[in-house]
Amino acid sequence: MTIEEEVFRKAKIDFDKILKYGFKRYKSLYKYSRNIMNNTFRVDIEIDDNGVVKGEVYDLSFGDKYTNFRIEDSTGAFVGQVRDEFKNLLEDIRSNCFMGEDFLFEQSNRIAKAIREKYGDEPNFEWDKFPGYATFRNKDSKKWYGIIMNIDKSKLFKKSTGEVEIIDVKLEPNEIEYLLKQDGFYPAYHMNKKSWITVILDNTISDEEIMRLIDKSYSYTVTNKNSAKNEWIVPANPKYFDIDKALEENNTITWKQSTDIKINDIVYLYVGEPYSSIMYKFKVIEVNIPYEYKDENIKMQKIMKMTLIRRYEKGKLSFSKLKSFGINAIRNQRYMPLELSKYIDKIEA
Repeated sequence: MTIEEEVFRKAKIDFDKILKYGFKRYKSLYKYSRNIMNNTFRVDIEIDDNGVVKGEVYDLSFGDKYTNFRIEDSTGAFVGQVRDEFKNLLEDIRSNCFMGEDFLFEQSNRIAKAIREKYGDEPNFEWDKFPGYATFRNKDSKKWYGIIMNIDKSKLFKKSTGEVEIIDVKLEPNEIEYLLKQDGFYPAYHMNKKSWITVILDNTISDEEIMRLIDKSYSYTVTNKNSAKNEWIVPANPKYFDIDKALEENNTITWKQSTDIKINDIVYLYVGEPYSSIMYKFKVIEVNIPYEYKDENIKMQKIMKMTLIRRYEKGKLSFSKLKSFGINAIRNQRYMPLELSKYIDKIEA
C-alpha cells in the first residue's frame, strides 16, 4: 500500500474544498505543489476525478525525482524527514478537503447510511486486529443483524484478487439456498453457513434488495420487551392476494409462517396500496404446515392457518396512524408495539 493509499483510505473528496485549498484544474486532473524543507524539495500532488491521489517529490538541487522516501528500509540524511513532510502534507489535504467514511466502497457507505437512518444503529468496529470489520447490533437486544467486512476477492472466488467489502446477514435456510444460485451471493464468510449468507457490496445487488434482506435479518434480533405479547403485524399485497375472496368459504386463510409465530397468536394483516391500512385481525389456529411452491427454485418450509376475528374500515388503522406509534415501515412480519395494541383495544371496546 502506498503512502497515498494509506492516508486517503476511507476518505471521500470534496472537490469544492480542494479548489479553495489551492488546487488548480488542468484537463482531467487537479494539481497542487508545495516546497518543503527550506525549498530543498518540491511536492507535486495530483487528484483525478475519482478522488485518487498521487504525489511526487523532486530534489530541487538536482532537478530529479526523489523516490528514496518510499523505500521503508532506506536510510539517509533526508529520507525520514522527506517521508514525514510528504505524509504531513497529505494528511493536511485529507483534513481540509476530504470527508471521513466508515467503509472503503460507495455501496458499503450507502448501506451503512440506510441502516443508520432506518434503525438508528451505528457500525461497531470491535476488533483491533480487523479494523475494517464492523457489526450492526439491535440496540435493545444487542444481537447482530449484519457485519460488513473487507476481504480479498480470493476468499469468495478463486483466481481473483483485490480488496472488496461484503455484508453477512441472517436468513431462513430455504432463502439462503435460493439466493446462492444468484450472482452476488456467497456462503457466509466467518459465520454459520446454515443461517447466514454473504452479499458482495460492489453494486452487483441493488441497495433496495440488500436492505430488504437486512430487514429480515433485523427481525431475528427483535425482542417483545416493548411489544404486545404474541401479537404481530404482517404485510399483505392486494395485487397478488384477494383476502376477501379467500375468506368467503369459512373465514380461514393460510399464510407464510415465521418460526416465532405460535398457535393462538394474533396476526394483524396490513394491506398495502391502495389501502395502506391494517384491515384484518386473525387468530392463528394451526402452524408448521408443510408447503411447496410450484416454482421449484423457491421453497417455503411452512405456512400457518388463521381464522378471522375482525375486519377494520379502510383508514381506521392507516399507515399514518401506525407511524404515530413508531412504525416507519412494514416490509416483513414484525411485533405489534405495546402502545398500538392498547390503542386498538380501546377502539374495539
